[in-house]
Amino acid sequence: MPIVAQSTETTDWVSRFADEVIEESERRSPGKPVVVASGLSPSGPIHLGNLREVMTPHLVADEVRRRGHEVRHLISWDDYDRYRKVPAGVAGVDESWAEHIGKPLTSVPAPAGSAYPNWAEHFKAAMVASLAELGVEFDGISQTAQYTAGVYREQVLHAMRHRADIDAVLAQYRTKRQPPKKQQKAVDEAELEAAEGSGAADEDDGTGSSGYFPYKPYCGGCGKDLTTVTAYDDDTTELTYTCAACGFSETVRLTEFNRGKLVWKVDWPMRWAYEGVVFEPSGVDHSSPGSSFQVGGQIVGIFGGERPIGPMYAFVGISGMAKMSSSKGGVPTPADALQIMEPQLLRWLYARRRPNQSFKIAFDQEIQRLYDEWDKLDAKVADGSALPADAAAHARAVGTAAGELPRTPHPLPYRTLASVADVTAGHQDQALRILSELDPEHPLTDLAEARPRYDRAEAWINTHVPADQRTIVREEPDGELLKSLDEASAGSLRLLLDGLEEHWSLDGLTHLVYGVPKVQAGFSADAGPKELPPEIKTAQRTFFALLYRLLVGRDTGPRLPTLLLAVGQERVRVLLGA
Repeated sequence: MPIVAQSTETTDWVSRFADEVIEESERRSPGKPVVVASGLSPSGPIHLGNLREVMTPHLVADEVRRRGHEVRHLISWDDYDRYRKVPAGVAGVDESWAEHIGKPLTSVPAPAGSAYPNWAEHFKAAMVASLAELGVEFDGISQTAQYTAGVYREQVLHAMRHRADIDAVLAQYRTKRQPPKKQQKAVDEAELEAAEGSGAADEDDGTGSSGYFPYKPYCGGCGKDLTTVTAYDDDTTELTYTCAACGFSETVRLTEFNRGKLVWKVDWPMRWAYEGVVFEPSGVDHSSPGSSFQVGGQIVGIFGGERPIGPMYAFVGISGMAKMSSSKGGVPTPADALQIMEPQLLRWLYARRRPNQSFKIAFDQEIQRLYDEWDKLDAKVADGSALPADAAAHARAVGTAAGELPRTPHPLPYRTLASVADVTAGHQDQALRILSELDPEHPLTDLAEARPRYDRAEAWINTHVPADQRTIVREEPDGELLKSLDEASAGSLRLLLDGLEEHWSLDGLTHLVYGVPKVQAGFSADAGPKELPPEIKTAQRTFFALLYRLLVGRDTGPRLPTLLLAVGQERVRVLLGA
């Protein structure tokens, strides 16, 4: 069943943009589908910063769709952009790919071993698969297909006829770009670098020694765009160019020639007009004075269109990693994130923050806290106590207008699943044994009930937790340590062992391990923090460290209740000297 969001009752950013978009679409094209757009350049791995370019319009489009309107979410694959550099850290790619710099992305060979016919298709495929998993519905448009089929022929000829008008707009900005303010420099550099490969604002705008021409041919000799237009005749549409790379020169007719494209600052507004785009966000690199989005707002009128509503979106960072840059390698992609988190969580991270708010996606221990936060929100939505904007973000995360995304039937805490996956090291029967004992009243009977969340937690343990932080349970008791214990420490172990059978569940063991130091100090195991002196916390930490040393040979590890369940009663008794 389609999900209906309470759009008029919420104050979240998606609803506000949906209101504007519906009103603006009715003003511009009454009765026609609402058009929102994203643009992605498959110049390398399409990373999680680029995903904001898609998720922002997707969420707005989905809200508009929930309200009963027909919507088209266009994703323009900028695969006819030039290949600018060889990205670092891409498997199957070496410096020999540098010989293709200047060619269209669809004319560059795919990385060695790829199943795809060219560079663009290789990187596009991974993103398409991730968007399907995220429930993103879109119409993909290949700019290679559009240009080489002559779809934009009239727009190209129109731009050439009006090149003086376009040049006049660009001239207003060519000397106006200011360096970022000092305190903003680090943020701006990070965001500009994150936008690499998106047809960015520093691209050649068509100015040359022979005059201004907004069209750039790809060379008929070497296939590169290191070409200069030297002459153009408006009447015959004859265009002459020369290539700086190979020296090739030819004269062609633009009424027939399809091997070239409009320069970026003209191409983008042309497409706004051609597609009737009402909403399209832009990164910070496109939103500063003189950049593509600002200049395009004036050039679009030359093509008879209007600039879309377009919020600037902020930087997306990675918890525990440096800023994202496609050229530096190791850039996390949506596929990387979906290996360790469910689609609902990833959607929620983009839905809960306004586009101009930066946020981080966790690949380190922070993912456990994020999942805890998500599970608390899930519970609040279920009992009706969530704030309206939080409930709206949750609804946008768990599904779309088409219905709910597949979800884990029995969603156990992520940190618990990660601990179990860590301790069992891939033994599924052991994992099921432990997970079935977590909650005796609602026991897990099949590991499939904990999937896909269990698989995501296991992947996180295997790919993002360093080997020296993995948990290895001791094979034999630490006899030396056990012999050296004073009476108080030995007594704490006896209290724990005496309560194991009665408290053998996640909640029961949590109560037990926190309660032992309280009981030893003369308090009830149920005593709350306000009833206890500060020394109890110190005693608890000392007790926990002792248990970790006896069970895993170091002072820290997974949460003790989970660890105890994972080790099993019999082995716990042996390792604790029973």
